[in-house]
Amino acid sequence: MTVSGPKVELHRYLRDAREAMLWKLDGLSEYDVRRPMTPTGTNLLGLVKHLGTIEFGYFGDTFGRPNDESITQQDFEADPTADMWATAEESRADIIAFYRRAWAHSDATIDSLDLTAEGSVPWWSEDRRTVTLHRILVHVTAETNRHAGHADIVRELIDGAAGLLAHKDNMPTSDPTWWQRYRSELEEAAKKAAGLS
Repeated sequence: MTVSGPKVELHRYLRDAREAMLWKLDGLSEYDVRRPMTPTGTNLLGLVKHLGTIEFGYFGDTFGRPNDESITQQDFEADPTADMWATAEESRADIIAFYRRAWAHSDATIDSLDLTAEGSVPWWSEDRRTVTLHRILVHVTAETNRHAGHADIVRELIDGAAGLLAHKDNMPTSDPTWWQRYRSELEEAAKKAAGLS
């Protein structure tokens, strides 16, 4: 008999999004996992590092379960983007291990508390600070999926790889010719709508 319920379902969605994030690093060079792909510097390894920090904060500090990880408040005071990129000294393996430690820490919190358990988010305004595990589980799952969407686009810009997971990409086809025709069709529709053709 499979255990089910809201907490189990929410946790499953979080776990799926975590795996999608890590898949986006597979097969890429050190340069490609680190290089900024947008004007604001979005990069794959930085997204993973950021999500690890998010999980440690929301499932740790919020519920009185701090951690001993290396990113500190002082780091953010010196650089507000401290968790959005990997230094040259931080290896891909270091960042992935950091993210997996965050998963284990978060999973322990999720497993040990009821959805109605209350916590306090120290960096939120006082009127919003008191939360439940349910709210934080939804919040972090949404945040992880949001960044997984960023990672989808960044990875596609790097080498064309797209989709949810390697074994289940959820794409209509992998035929590059089909995608080229599709993109041309979209370009033509955009030009027509804008009166450019």
